[in-house]
Amino acid sequence: MFDILAIISPIYIAILAGYAATRMGLFSKADMRVFGKFVINFALPALIFNAISQRPIAEVLNAGYMAAYLGGSLLSMALGFLCARRLAGLDHVGSTFAAMGVSCSNSGYIGLPILLLTMPALASVALAMNVIIENVVMIPLLLMMAESGREGAGPAHRVFFQTAARVARMPLVLGLAAGLAMSLLGWSLPAALARSVTLFAQATGALSLFVIGGTLVGLPLRGMGPGVLAIAIGKLVGHPLAVLGVASALSWVGIAPPGPALLAAGVVMAAVPMLGIYPILAQAHGLADRSAAALLVTTALSFLTLSTGLWLLRAHA
Repeated sequence: MFDILAIISPIYIAILAGYAATRMGLFSKADMRVFGKFVINFALPALIFNAISQRPIAEVLNAGYMAAYLGGSLLSMALGFLCARRLAGLDHVGSTFAAMGVSCSNSGYIGLPILLLTMPALASVALAMNVIIENVVMIPLLLMMAESGREGAGPAHRVFFQTAARVARMPLVLGLAAGLAMSLLGWSLPAALARSVTLFAQATGALSLFVIGGTLVGLPLRGMGPGVLAIAIGKLVGHPLAVLGVASALSWVGIAPPGPALLAAGVVMAAVPMLGIYPILAQAHGLADRSAAALLVTTALSFLTLSTGLWLLRAHA
């Protein structure tokens, strides 16, 4: 267990460093937004581009992994929505953001650094597939669900096309598309340009964790209660169990499940806290405080759940 703590502790030390530096005034919350924009717009797209463009397309797009992770995420989303709607009594929009909280991982800022330390050979491949699943399916679907619950949202097809257009312009998606094109065509970048892209990609790990820590400073604690704790448990425990359950059932529908190592990477990705922009997305619907509280609680509890999960995965490897 101590070796697992030695592996995962640097992740939370980097988060704590970002929190402390912002709390002490060395950096401001505005600085964290700038750092975050750099990671989202340059570092992560460069990392994803390298992950995809330098591998055969069959290695990047593993059908078993994508089916297991997407199926588990959709299952977690559906259960989260139903529980919030029927048990917690939330409205349609509130239930949608509860579903987002339990089904959309912070793959780039937390999942990737953990995999780089524990499963470095699979880290970038798992991230590339998660980017496809989260940015092409999960986030657009949930945003369309939220928009459909608002008065005056407009026809469903208009909401769909507006959301699709926004997603298509995201640097993460552009880096993904460019990497897929390079992989399919068998091309490679000139050496100088390839090294430049790699420099940006290498900035992802530590800076992304530092940003997470800084953004936690000053998050409102109002709204903490059973609902927030339920979202945290659903994300940290329910989501990885859903991915594991769907992976176990894939052979029943004729899909080869992912190998043990790749499945373990998917379970780890599902077991990390929700995406860092969760409160930002919820802000447009008046749910920023509750979502920020859920992010804070989930990040704090994830030290215990991830340590236990990594220990269990290693024990059964």
